[in-house]
Amino acid sequence: MPNRLIESTSPYLLQHADNPVDWWEWGEEAFDEARRRDVPVFLSIGYSACHWCHVMAHESFESESVAAFLNERFVSIKVDREERPDVDAVYMEATLALTGHGGWPMSVFLDHEGRPFYAGTYFPPEPRHGLSSFVGLLQSISNAWGERRDAIVASGMRIVQALASRDIPTGDGAAPSLMDLALAVASLRQDFDVVRGGFGGAPKFPPSMTLEFLLRHYALTQDDAALEMAERTLEAMARGGIYDQVGGGFARYSVDDDWVVPHFEKMLYDNALLLRVYLHWWRLTGSPLAERVVRETADFLLRELRTDEGGFAAALDADSEGREGAFYAWTPEQLVEALGEDDGRWAAELLSVTPVGSFEHGASTLQLLRDPEDATRWADVRARLLEARSARPRPGRDDKIVASWNGLAIAALAEAGAMLAEPAWVDAALGAADLLVAVHLGANDDDRLCRTSRDGRPGTNEGVLDDYGSVAEGFQALYQVTGEDEWLVLAGILLDIAIQHFGDGEGGFFDTADDAPALIRRPRDPADNAEPSGWFAVANACVTQSALTGVHEYREAAERALQVVTAFGARAPRAVGWGLVAVAALQAGPLELAVVAEPHDRRIGLWHRTALLGTSPGAVIAVGAAGADEVPLLRDRPPIGGEPTAYICRGFTCDAPETDLTAFAGRIGARHGAFEG
Repeated sequence: MPNRLIESTSPYLLQHADNPVDWWEWGEEAFDEARRRDVPVFLSIGYSACHWCHVMAHESFESESVAAFLNERFVSIKVDREERPDVDAVYMEATLALTGHGGWPMSVFLDHEGRPFYAGTYFPPEPRHGLSSFVGLLQSISNAWGERRDAIVASGMRIVQALASRDIPTGDGAAPSLMDLALAVASLRQDFDVVRGGFGGAPKFPPSMTLEFLLRHYALTQDDAALEMAERTLEAMARGGIYDQVGGGFARYSVDDDWVVPHFEKMLYDNALLLRVYLHWWRLTGSPLAERVVRETADFLLRELRTDEGGFAAALDADSEGREGAFYAWTPEQLVEALGEDDGRWAAELLSVTPVGSFEHGASTLQLLRDPEDATRWADVRARLLEARSARPRPGRDDKIVASWNGLAIAALAEAGAMLAEPAWVDAALGAADLLVAVHLGANDDDRLCRTSRDGRPGTNEGVLDDYGSVAEGFQALYQVTGEDEWLVLAGILLDIAIQHFGDGEGGFFDTADDAPALIRRPRDPADNAEPSGWFAVANACVTQSALTGVHEYREAAERALQVVTAFGARAPRAVGWGLVAVAALQAGPLELAVVAEPHDRRIGLWHRTALLGTSPGAVIAVGAAGADEVPLLRDRPPIGGEPTAYICRGFTCDAPETDLTAFAGRIGARHGAFEG
């Protein structure tokens, strides 16, 4: 019989709805039940694409005997970390403090006030590799709760006090400078893998925010070292097994140094961020490899993650047929079966598929370490492999809509569609934005965002800081691509809420609103993880909003928030990559490009695309017909002599207007010839 989770909008929680465990969702009702029964709380946090979450579920949560013990001795709460990143952040911090490492599934034991007193991650059903068995751990916790309650409660109080005493250095009050950016690049060089690309050793995660910073830093300073690190990493990832050479899109991370074997789950945020980074690499250098990755990844997003409601699903699982990577790996024999003897052997050599295999069970991940000499043959082989693979059992899809991740996808697809003349991508971005407005914005009859939805039904969890920052950035990108000023207005509304309700009074931000349900502590962390932190997402969007509207208060908010970059940039630049991205924009101005033409002048489209191809970090664009005075950046800036005209400005102070398209391209760093296509 299904448990309480059957009513959830989270696919991860629904995966556990038929467990014999009497799960509760996070909320005061669960803690009230624990008080009534006088038992501790077991908190299990994970997400639908998590391989080891599935393993622990099959081994323990589907076991009648384990469930019976949990149901008798604990109140068990299941949390989807993607729906409740605030809960995840608080208890991950505690888990790291208690054990020195973290991960998912996260297993935390709490007292009646939500204070953690014991934590870990995956626990096997039997003692293994130095890990306690899950049942043995439950027995020990239950005994301790009955025999040493005072010590447990005191331990939980000490942990909460220790976490609350942690401080975030926010710099010396000065805005980060060009020197701070240079120091960050120097620090990254110390950690850079010059042979394989990336930073540090295995496991290697795509350093999306860091790569975006390096591209911007090169555009700003012509520092060849920055471009070298970015290009070496981008090429290594695009040619390795972490990239899906058949279907496009990136897996979550590589388990090895060489980007060969990934952890196969595909996350929306990774692919949105990487699509945009590769787009900006193409814009900066014209790399054919970068353009190929952009096109294939955009096709992947629309083909496999787009939902019926127009949004983008959160993730694809790593597993199918009960095995990780089964959908993606190939043996030489499978290639021959799909392609025939001649093409199969050719593909095996091209894609590094060997009899020994690079993965498991003699299978290999697909790598494209060189471009094939016969591009037509490769295109045909790739299409046939995609068709053959589509007949395999597919990985599960977490089809909930996460607001912030969709904001990242909207920005990437809108920009890519406009730059590469793919209107279907822009339409897809507009569809996702329409869904966020219709379902996520004002779900509770106010201007607040809800965090997630599914099947057009809003979830019950409130938006957190990164939802406001990333959705605002997506709306800003749509405004700059479409010229529809309602997107700029909506971005301003979201940023005003972020500043008013999430500000910490010291120039930074909390991750939750001032009126959000209380946790044992209010999470506050500027550091990026696999996706931009809310702190820096809002800072970036504030830089853009100020440049588009002339409202200086947004810039001031960004400058205050970015002071933390000074404290971290030189010693931990990868933790503040998205902050460094914003600082590069501030150092560049950012440029404000106003493009105007007489009504119905079709030439404005080419001028618009040229503006989008400019490489100055963080440049913003407003395009419109003469007289579009409702748009601040276009006000009192007419076309000259009846010709399309561009105004290049900083802080709403402009250089002489430009009526020559080639000269305009040169002034903004658009690649010569790209704007002529």
